[in-house]
Amino acid sequence: MPTLNESRNLAYALCRLPPSVIEVIIIDGLSSDSTVDTAAAILPDVRIVNESGRGKGVALRRGMAEATGDIVVMLDADGSADGAEIDRFVDVLLAGADFAKGSRFLPGGGSSDLTLLRRAGNKVLTGMVNFICQTRFSDLCYGYNAFWRDCLDHVSIDVDGFEVETRLSMLVASAGLVIVEVPSWEYRRVYGVSNLHAIRDGLRVVRAMVETSVDLRRGLRTVRAPSVEPTSAFL
Repeated sequence: MPTLNESRNLAYALCRLPPSVIEVIIIDGLSSDSTVDTAAAILPDVRIVNESGRGKGVALRRGMAEATGDIVVMLDADGSADGAEIDRFVDVLLAGADFAKGSRFLPGGGSSDLTLLRRAGNKVLTGMVNFICQTRFSDLCYGYNAFWRDCLDHVSIDVDGFEVETRLSMLVASAGLVIVEVPSWEYRRVYGVSNLHAIRDGLRVVRAMVETSVDLRRGLRTVRAPSVEPTSAFL
């Protein structure tokens, strides 16, 4: 869970974690508020890792390196993601998937936070990745994902910002791993202002998409027939 000045949101982000979660790692970007103390007060056994690098990709890369469990879950700290959904993601992995990708656009999912601009941008970017990777993603730019730790043997997280989800999804799909989309509901950030900027970060996603496509053509990952299935929409 990457954090940067999220002390007021942590109660919402952590309160609904299911008993199946055995390790919570906070990757804190040197917050100037009481984020670290608040996390420790809510979960005394939480692991706090200080990260001086900036960007969501940097934080997630560090978190994945620190995680010790067989299953890794990416979760935002602003209260927008429902921790209770983790069991739904884990069930998909236990049923045989390699990567469980959250989707706000499957039946049972949705968002109270997406603006018209972000919704339209996500649709365009999703279509572009589906064309490049021959996938059937319904939601590209969503950060609620879970996967078996050994998936990291097939991909490398080497981008620093919000484009990390795009890079990760493209590499996982192109490695031929089994991806199942999971309906998920995105709530509004509880307190504060998001660090996401639709235009700036959308352009970063496009750049990551192009660079990843070039890398795949150069043989960074062998593109095999990927499997991307929803849990409810088309079954």
